[in-house]
Amino acid sequence: MSPFKAQDDSPLWREGWYQFAGRLASPNYGPRPSQAEIDLIVLHCISLPPGQYGGDEVQRLFTNQLDWNAHPYFKRIEGIQVSSHFYIRRQGELQQFVSCDRRAWHAGVSSYRGRSDCNNNAIGIELEGVDDAPFDERQYETLASLCAAILQRYPITQVAGHEHIAPGRKTDPGSGFDWALLQQALGLSSRFFPASVLLKSLC
Repeated sequence: MSPFKAQDDSPLWREGWYQFAGRLASPNYGPRPSQAEIDLIVLHCISLPPGQYGGDEVQRLFTNQLDWNAHPYFKRIEGIQVSSHFYIRRQGELQQFVSCDRRAWHAGVSSYRGRSDCNNNAIGIELEGVDDAPFDERQYETLASLCAAILQRYPITQVAGHEHIAPGRKTDPGSGFDWALLQQALGLSSRFFPASVLLKSLC
């Protein structure tokens, strides 16, 4: 039995699906290893095409329905099969693609605090945006509520960015993300976060 099974009767969750998220199921997922502890939240950012907001291209990407010929940029990522557990739009709308009990395909080649293949133990959250520009206040509000709900249900001990689990390969959520704001909203100690972002937040 998984360590979180006993909490499935929570009004916030049903078999890993968060009740306040719009559900749009992705085929891009798999089982977690039997001994995996879901103890890491990984934050990402995405927009398709990069820097353009408001369309449904990200949803189409995560559900294998993106038209690769619709934009020149899409040819560069043609054929990839990826997903995230959650996606937060600019206005704060929340969508879920994969049950948190399952392994979404968001981290790729990764390692964090001595453990590789972060997809095994992580919940991935995508923010609509780019890694060198600010995020919307409504996104932070949704993110804080979501993370609080995740912390209630799963034994989370770490919150990191894609840039921290795949340094040199990924740069999101990037300089536009306010880590100190998230830490304050969640009331978590600094040990939950990468040391580098907290040092920057004090400068």
